Amino acid sequence: MPAKKRQNDPATGKKNKKEKRGELAVINSDLRDEAVQKSMRDAWQRKESNILLDCEPFPHCQITRFLQSESFVESLQAELLQLNFNSKSNDLYKFQQSDDLGERKEDHISQIRSVIFGEFRVWLSEVLQVDLEATVDISCAKYEHTDVLLCHDDELEGRRVAFILYLVPPWEVKDGGTLDLFSTDEHCQPVSVVKSLLPCWNSLVFFEVSPVSFHQVAEVLSEEKCRLSLSGWFHGPSLPRPSRYIEPPVPRHTHIPRDESLLFEWVNEMYLDPRYQARVQQEFEESSEICLATFLQEKFLKMDYGRADMQSVPSCVQECWELLSSESFFILLSNLTGLRLHYLCGDEDESENEDGKSETENRGGEGNTQASASNTDADTSTTEKKDKGPPTCVGELRRWMHGDYTLLHDSVKREYALDLQLHMGCAGWKSEFGGFTSYIAHDEDEELLTVYPEDNSLALVYRDKDTLKFIKHINNSSSSQLSSQNTAAFYDFSFNYYE
Repeated sequence: MPAKKRQNDPATGKKNKKEKRGELAVINSDLRDEAVQKSMRDAWQRKESNILLDCEPFPHCQITRFLQSESFVESLQAELLQLNFNSKSNDLYKFQQSDDLGERKEDHISQIRSVIFGEFRVWLSEVLQVDLEATVDISCAKYEHTDVLLCHDDELEGRRVAFILYLVPPWEVKDGGTLDLFSTDEHCQPVSVVKSLLPCWNSLVFFEVSPVSFHQVAEVLSEEKCRLSLSGWFHGPSLPRPSRYIEPPVPRHTHIPRDESLLFEWVNEMYLDPRYQARVQQEFEESSEICLATFLQEKFLKMDYGRADMQSVPSCVQECWELLSSESFFILLSNLTGLRLHYLCGDEDESENEDGKSETENRGGEGNTQASASNTDADTSTTEKKDKGPPTCVGELRRWMHGDYTLLHDSVKREYALDLQLHMGCAGWKSEFGGFTSYIAHDEDEELLTVYPEDNSLALVYRDKDTLKFIKHINNSSSSQLSSQNTAAFYDFSFNYYE
């Protein structure tokens, strides 16, 4: 009597052995075609583009059907969605990531790991003529509404080829989340997006990691779809890297001579009262930061900030710039903070206290935990301040829109400074929009202080050498708030003052 064929049990969804065999992780057989491999190899080595490999702006390839079995890909996706994901957020990104998958024992995860770092690694090594190591370096990332990974080059010691396997639902440009590739300038710095790759189900992108491999994951705009992917790096001999480019610093200047009537005309009279200034100074010296609400008089809150070129801005914006750079404002800041930003101020700070240290030195002492990452070198800082010459400042008028952000830079000179931010046009701003200033300790993830945009509020923060700052990416959620005010942006004056 012939054996009966086993059928899928409709109740349990169990599959027969034949179908299970069809779920093996096998790369697309087209990739084994010698003509395909030769064409890709020639293009990679010559750094020229062809139908499979595109070398502009840097060598990359998108394989539209990576795995042979669709049912395997579906099961892999389901398995990955069962993982525990950790929310990750800093100056560069906001998304969810699994732990490293190098040791996972789940059936489909272990299979795909073996295929990528086994069969596919061998294939890629032959095609690219690069000796890639069998190092397991792979994780799963999940991007949802407003998640983003900003521009970076992926370069770390040993990384040679990056890859991303997409496990996404049908995806459209309007959903965001594209893999954007950047052009670079003569200093190997990113300039602009020149190509965007749309995530596709069961497609794999790989690209060469180099000093110019700048890319980003654009913000996910869809509120319903999840951008799920497996990603990692093949390790091998790194490409030569040029010397790090350091942008020339913006010139600083001492205060500019302006009549003190400018101060009385612009600033809320409350902050010109010496008794109130003393209260503000006491609070500032305890915490090294303060926000002064309704700082400017109401009549100046309707300024037109449309352009940041100080040679062509409206006169009222030019006047505000001159106010923040004026001698009288340097004196006001000295009275509000206790810092010596003018030779007429700070006599008390120069006097020795019982411990033989000045009040300025003691600002780094007990109680100053918010914006100071280090308080052990006060004597050195005082000596440096005496050698620096007259107090100076540098400032800019900034426009903030959806998609704007700043990043941390190790190359930026770290020194003591008083940071000033005066926000305009951001009434009703919410923290989930981004756009806030985050202060963190150098080489640590610890956030020391967050300054949120607040309309007509003057934020003052005294920053030490081991404290860095960045502006968090402004996401799409902000658009409705800005449009409700008939604008696409808000603005701030950002100044740094140095004793």
